[in-house]
Amino acid sequence: MTDPALQIATAARVLSEEAAALNALAATIGADFTRAVAVILGAEGRVIVSGMGKSGHVARKIAATLASTGTPAHFVHPAEASHGDLGMMIRGDVVLVLSNSGETPELADLVAHTRRFSIPLIAMAARAESTLMLAADVRLLLPPVAEACGVGIVPTTSTTMMLGLGDALAIALMQSRDFTPEHFRVFHPGGRLGARLSHVRDLMHGAESLPLVAPETGMGDVLLAITARGFGVAGVVADGVLAGVITDGDLRRHMAGLLGRRAADVMTRAPQTIGPDALAQEAVARMNALRITSLFVTDPAGAVLGLIHVHDCLRAGVA
Repeated sequence: MTDPALQIATAARVLSEEAAALNALAATIGADFTRAVAVILGAEGRVIVSGMGKSGHVARKIAATLASTGTPAHFVHPAEASHGDLGMMIRGDVVLVLSNSGETPELADLVAHTRRFSIPLIAMAARAESTLMLAADVRLLLPPVAEACGVGIVPTTSTTMMLGLGDALAIALMQSRDFTPEHFRVFHPGGRLGARLSHVRDLMHGAESLPLVAPETGMGDVLLAITARGFGVAGVVADGVLAGVITDGDLRRHMAGLLGRRAADVMTRAPQTIGPDALAQEAVARMNALRITSLFVTDPAGAVLGLIHVHDCLRAGVA
């Protein structure tokens, strides 16, 4: 019977060894890394990432990370490259090839293609004198760390280092390009991440759809406006500026003789507002803190641009 304690000990050992491998890799980062960054930044085309087997799986992830952080990239399978996909690589591109041994035979045609057409080749491998590394223009050498399997045959620490080094390249390139959260959202419009990076302007209702009334508007008409629009609130606009809001709470506080009053008599003055460029998450946080369900969106001068409701944020996945 398998010993649970042994399983836990094995897991802890593997993670410790892989963490140590990453620390060893971090200690080697130097001029070759900065040359790789410079070559990619200087490319007019894309980064073509390739690798075979486990290195290929890591290469796919690196290509995806690069593409999502402002560096156009895609994965090319080395075997498919030999059967027509070499045409996906042209002058102006940069090729990043991963191979722990540096001797993977399926890479031969791809490497030869880069040499024939003067396409910059960045190699990531663990053997400095390997065929791949000797052919490359830039060499990212992995330190000599044993695989965590204990017998040296299962790619573990080697692929962890490749993955970490790919992430390091992507983030260094991202920072060099001054890549912002707004840029990131362009490449991640869907899912929770896209929602978290949404701006108020992306979710707000425009001013034309809002119940906006003048200060002298009678409360009977204000009630009709609130009911017709369905937001549970009305904005009171004076001289083109939001002067106040009327909420359910305001109606309850002025219930006695309500229909004989004007909007200015009932409204809450100097209401909380938000700008259109604020993140939707900020709007949700503010509404939660104030225990309200909506915020009017205004420009710096106070003119009403729209309204954002907590329900709109929740439907979009902002929480």
